[in-house]
Formats: sequence, C-alpha cells, structure tokens
Amino acid sequence: MPRAVTLGLKPSFGFGDRIGLATPGHVAAMLAAGGEIEGIYPQQSIREMTRTERTPEGVMADAFQGMADAGWDRITGADADHLKVPNDVDITVAAGFTFFTIDPSDHVDEQADGYSMEELKAKHSGLSGVEWVDSYLNQEIELPNGTKIVIDEAACLRAAVKYGIAVNQAVELSNYIEKVCTEQGQDFEIELSVDETEQPTTLAEHYIVAHRCLNQGMKLVSLAPRFLGDFEKGVDFKGDLESLEKSLHDHAAISELLGPYKISLHSGSDKLSMYPALARATKGRFHVKTAGTSYLEALRVVARHDEALFRTIINFARDRYETDKATYHVSATLDSAPPADDSVSLEELEREYLEIWEEVPAGKGFTKEGRQILHCTFGSVLTHAEYGPAVRKVLEDHPETYTEILKVHFVKHLESLRAGM
Repeated sequence: MPRAVTLGLKPSFGFGDRIGLATPGHVAAMLAAGGEIEGIYPQQSIREMTRTERTPEGVMADAFQGMADAGWDRITGADADHLKVPNDVDITVAAGFTFFTIDPSDHVDEQADGYSMEELKAKHSGLSGVEWVDSYLNQEIELPNGTKIVIDEAACLRAAVKYGIAVNQAVELSNYIEKVCTEQGQDFEIELSVDETEQPTTLAEHYIVAHRCLNQGMKLVSLAPRFLGDFEKGVDFKGDLESLEKSLHDHAAISELLGPYKISLHSGSDKLSMYPALARATKGRFHVKTAGTSYLEALRVVARHDEALFRTIINFARDRYETDKATYHVSATLDSAPPADDSVSLEELEREYLEIWEEVPAGKGFTKEGRQILHCTFGSVLTHAEYGPAVRKVLEDHPETYTEILKVHFVKHLESLRAGM
C-alpha cells in the first residue's frame, strides 16, 4: 500500500488537485517520465481547501484512492501547504500529512525595501524579539560557489525589519508542528515560504532568515525564496533566464552552506522554460509545487466533451475575474482573451484560454494569459451550485480523457526538470 512519508533531500514534485480526481493522471505522468523525482500527490493549501469546500481528510482520501486506482505502490509525500496558525497544523496532522509548508507572509513588512536608513532604524527599534542585528552586522560570507555576501548595516536592518517578526512566527509554528507530530508519533519535515513578496529575496535576506530558523531548531527541508523575474499563476516564467540561473546558483549555494536543504519553487505550474536552470543550479536538490494547472487541464476535458459548459464557465469566470484575482500575482486583463460568444470557435477558445507551450524546454515557451482568467476563478466555479457538480460529472464520465491529458501535460514538466539533472 502507498503511504505518506517524509522525502528528505530527494528532488520532489507536488501535484495539487483542487477537485480530487487528478491523481490517476499525475501517477500516469510519473510512470511515463520515470527518473529520480519523487511525487507528492496529496497537496493542498488551507486557502484552497476553503475555496473548494474540501477538508484535509478529504484531500488525503481522494489522493490515496487515486493512487490505488492507478496502481501506485510506492511512497508519496503529503503537503499541508501555506499553514499560518496552530489550527491549520492540528487538522492537517490529524489527517496524516507529513510535509508542512509554513507561510508567515502576514508578518512580512513588504514596504521595507523602500525605507531609508533612518526609517529602518526607527522601525527596528520598535520591534520586539528582533535584537539579533549586531550578530550579523558586517559579516562577509563566502558561498561554496565563490559568491560573497556582504551584510552591511542597511542589509542587516532591512532583513530584520522585513522578515524579523515573520521568522519568529515561523519558528513558533515550527515548534508547534514538532510538538503535535511528536505527540502523534508522526514523522515530519518543514518548508518555509518567503516567496509571496513583490521584491526578490536578496542573498543576505535568505542567509539571515535560514540561519535564524536553523539555529532555533527548525527541521527545514526546503525554502522558497522570491526569485528574480515574474512567476505569475498559470503562465510560463517571465524574465531573463540567464540572470535567473545565476541567482538560482547563489540561492542554492546558501542552502548548501547552511543546510543542506532544498530550494523550492512555488507557483511552479507551467514554468518549463526555467526548470532546467533550477535543476542544474540546485544539483537536483529542489522541490516544485504545482496546483492550478491540473484544474485548467480539467477544463480542457470539459472543452472536449461539453462545449456548452466550457463556454458558460469562460463567461462566468470573466464576470468573477476582477474580484477573484485579488490574492494572485497575475497580469491578464479581460482583453487578454475574447468572451465565449458564438462568433468564436471552440478551437479558438481553447487556444486562447488553455494553450500553453511551443518549443519548450528550449527556452522559447509562451503562454496565453487567458489561462489566468480561468485559474483565478477556480473557487467560484467549483463551489457554484450548478457549475461545480457539472465539471465533476464530465470528469467522472470521461476519466480516461482526464488521465491522458494530465499525463501529457506533466510529462513535459518532469522531462524539463530532468533535462537539468
């Protein structure tokens, strides 16, 4: 029987499933791609569970049923994503999750990058539990790849003001995870997410945040910085691949020096053009997290088998987009793709709202931004009294189509990662 375990430093890939029917397709992709990458089939954030009206037990049950149906008899991780408070821990530990992603973003001061020295000093003096600045001040750290990090006063204060309280909260939640898991006799590992910021995580910030967490006993298996460039939902990486790869090498060198721990890519769906760089830079010590892309591929099944429903969902999503996109980093506008009226063919609608790549992983990928309109509105669609059940019925009536579409889709992801290993 498959079981949820900790995966340690093995390269890993998370398959989020917002409906509960995608795991057979995820397994098919893993079996087809082969290789050294381990899968995490049960993966969902508390925010996603709330939006889709699912429970941790339901997420686990659906994933394990899907693994059994697909004949998967190997291990899997189980990712309780974006945990913020102790109750998040209680309900996910009880359900059997083993990989806990801490999200302290509510306590990050995202304005810190714009503060003057005087403002930084004033802000720092008002913080409690962030009195460690002097212990890092004027350090010069040489990383294993030869890059040097100089932590001057400005860099040190900025890290303290931006992340100081967030680190304290993350350590506190980490200690609670350890306590609850120990009481339950359950193994665990922790990922820290600091990627939900406008500005990229500097090397000094990465070093200080990770050093503080590790020195206070966090069982850190992976860390998700905010990388250079744009990692928007539902589309490929936007930015300079050469600059990104250099930065990835530096972040990976910090993880090698302090840990080792894995470098994690959140918003990892469909970022095929930069996957080889991630795998190269980390020497295969990475975790990639995907979620919304399996929902979008579910809508491709709807397009193939129920054109009228697909058109209805597009127009409903367009009505919901301006509201639902508030918590996402996206750039699509309603002008990015046409309404689903009779003048637009089904083939054109599928291309505008669901098409993905050409010439990937050669670094020349493109993605239609119409995908973002559908991506951001998944909660509104799946919890709609009519549309949610209708989507589920199409998938249940055509499981072979969904499995095959997901297999093709994720083999591209896995092969692109393996190209850099």
